Amino acid sequence: MSSVSAVNSLLSSTTPTTPAINISSILAASSGTSTPGIDVTAAVAAAIFADRAPERGWQADQTTLTSQTTALTAIQTATAAIETDMQSLNTLTGPLAARTVASSNSNDVTATAANGTTLGNHTVVVNSLAATAAWYSDSEKLPTTTLPTSSITITAAGASVSFATGVNATTGVKNPGDTLADLATAINSATTSTGASLGVTATIISDSAGSRLAIVANSSGAASDFSVSEPYTNWVAPEMTTGETLGPNSLTLTSPAGTATIATTNGETYLQLAAAINNATMAKSYSSTQTTLASTTPLTLGSITTIQDPGTGKTFTYTATATSTIADLNSAITAAVTGGTLSAHVTGSVTTGGQEVISENTGDQGIIVTSNDSVLGPMGATAGTTTPLGIIATGTAPDTNGNTNLSIASTNGTMPFTINEPSAVDSTFAFTQAVQGANASVTVDGVPASYASNTVTGAIPGVTLALLGTSSGSAINLTVGSDPSAVSTAVNQFVTDYNTAIGLVTSQFSYSSSSASQGVLATDPTVVDLQSTLEQALNYVNAPATGTTTVSSLSDLGIAMAHDGTLTVDSSTLNSALANNPSDVQNFFEGTALNGFSNSMYNALNTFTSPANGAFQVDLTSITASSTALTAEINNFETGYIASQQTLLTADFTSAEVALQQLPQEMQELNSELGFTNNSSNG
Repeated sequence: MSSVSAVNSLLSSTTPTTPAINISSILAASSGTSTPGIDVTAAVAAAIFADRAPERGWQADQTTLTSQTTALTAIQTATAAIETDMQSLNTLTGPLAARTVASSNSNDVTATAANGTTLGNHTVVVNSLAATAAWYSDSEKLPTTTLPTSSITITAAGASVSFATGVNATTGVKNPGDTLADLATAINSATTSTGASLGVTATIISDSAGSRLAIVANSSGAASDFSVSEPYTNWVAPEMTTGETLGPNSLTLTSPAGTATIATTNGETYLQLAAAINNATMAKSYSSTQTTLASTTPLTLGSITTIQDPGTGKTFTYTATATSTIADLNSAITAAVTGGTLSAHVTGSVTTGGQEVISENTGDQGIIVTSNDSVLGPMGATAGTTTPLGIIATGTAPDTNGNTNLSIASTNGTMPFTINEPSAVDSTFAFTQAVQGANASVTVDGVPASYASNTVTGAIPGVTLALLGTSSGSAINLTVGSDPSAVSTAVNQFVTDYNTAIGLVTSQFSYSSSSASQGVLATDPTVVDLQSTLEQALNYVNAPATGTTTVSSLSDLGIAMAHDGTLTVDSSTLNSALANNPSDVQNFFEGTALNGFSNSMYNALNTFTSPANGAFQVDLTSITASSTALTAEINNFETGYIASQQTLLTADFTSAEVALQQLPQEMQELNSELGFTNNSSNG
């Protein structure tokens, strides 16, 4: 095969694109000669560049469309921000409805108010604060010190759970409450028979004197009050040695029949203490400390009155509602008797002396009455109406070693009782009540009320009270007013967002000397229309149907337009309007039926921002469609014309290059046939 044929064969196998092969170099290598020829790649590229002139115009149009999309989207976002501001200023729960509460005594009461709360003045008297029940144990050397063998019972919300302490006297095995640490763990993980939590938390408090177990209710109020007791059917006091006597202290015994506290004195013996215990009785009648009551006297909302009745083994509880009176309490007691909760002879009534008296027949076992109602006051036991506790104490005379003992047992051997004994000796372990759970007692606008927490809601609609101290009977004035700072912030936010939007719009019509043109949206009808709409919306005038107003336009709020179309705010003018005429400010923005300036501005802009058919959406959709059409035009031009033109030009220029490279050889062959040589003198 000749060199020319080899080259033609090689060329015929290349792809119809601009050759990546230097044709001249291939021909020179095959023929051994080199002739200046055509750069096929460069020649084809130059021709294709010229052919792509329409395409470059379309690409420039696409760049403009992209710039328009970016600019229009920014303006759309800025306009939507103004709409959001208008929505905020046109709602009954927005900044115009924000409230502050001023207190005449912020040391005892502070308050906050929800947006939209009715403006006005209120009085609050704090009689007592809500308290959180708390108990603490005797001190032990360490949290890991083994406790005396005993048991404690925690009673909360009518449910009781017992915990054994120390070591089991029979088996020698550690009880769940072996130490303070173990007892705390057992209490915190305990549940009642119904699976509910006890509602208390136990922690260990250590100081230089040792460690104690503190048990605190998880919430405040009388309903969360709880008791810690040690139930026994038989209890033996620590032995006293020769010559040892009791000191001044007290012993509290509680049985289903009631509670009695027996005081001890210096030099008292166990025999004397046993006699005092056996003579202890419980009350059968309780009287209120208030003496000016009547059947129609309202009770304190949320207060709780309880009656423990050993005759039935049940407890009656009455919680006062907003309309409860003393007559309602007594009717509930009667219903409890009928239902079997209380013994047949338990009654409640108001005496001629103005006291509420709750009592039972002298033949019954006695009752225990407690109440946290500030109207009733503490219910005191009536002297002379008592019944035995149902327990018996036995004290021994000194034995041969001079030691004495004291034991206490239930009369029937099965009725449990509790004893909070003096804990001066190591063999005892007892708890002391630090705080009794109690409701807060307040009087709001003359109405007595009781709340479980010092954070009170519902006393004044929309207002939350924070009770910090007692006002000693003095009324504290609370004034619910508008919040000028919230309105000022909202107005200034509107001005900021308006300036952002109008700035973006105005920039489209500004002439740039560097580009000798305006913005890409200078001729866009949507932007032109928006500029006019924004400026015209500011001309809104509030003209009340009746009466007058001090705020009829934005200028009355200190809002003015600068030469560049942006807004400025005179803070002193705005603050004066908010302080002196808050209702006029609100009427300007909201109108009489949410139809004021805010609504007017929102409606004007919504024709642009509506996601369904707003001007922005229509404009952006049109731009996107134009850009998509140009992309299709470019793709079609590339595949339908440029690709075939590139193949044709490559073939033509390659053929010309081959012909040019073959020309010297063909001339040499022709000269040879004609007898011409390079050395011939002919020619």
